[in-house]
Amino acid sequence: MKYDIEQLLEAREVIQIYPEGYSMYPMFVPGRDAAVIKKADVKKIRRADVVLYRRKGSILVLHRVVKCRDGQFYMVGDNQMEIEGPVQEDQIKGILTAFVRNGHRISVKNPFYVILSGMWLLLRPVRGIFWSFTAWVRKLHINKFIQK
Repeated sequence: MKYDIEQLLEAREVIQIYPEGYSMYPMFVPGRDAAVIKKADVKKIRRADVVLYRRKGSILVLHRVVKCRDGQFYMVGDNQMEIEGPVQEDQIKGILTAFVRNGHRISVKNPFYVILSGMWLLLRPVRGIFWSFTAWVRKLHINKFIQK
């Protein structure tokens, strides 16, 4: 049986979804991690919250809030640098309350999560450098392994 995510959230159900794609990597790895989402109270949404929203006439997206201003929200995936927006209040369907990794449920109120997600958001302008550096390190490691 197929359920409509938006209808379930509107009925105040808490849902668990499995994000596809890599826009929220490293937070969500497809096939490994799940997102626990409830209906969003848009008046309480703040910077760094992860929300589920519908792009105009398109798909549901799970991204992090970069900025809120006058009922408009600006979003970015954890694996992206470009900010999307404005997203209107009526496009927001749900908010992340926890995630499930390797069978463990972790609340978004967990202090470790709060610190890491805040730091990752602050690093948005230099994420490209970070990803380039990690690719370089992996390449060095692979080359070292091949030379043996």
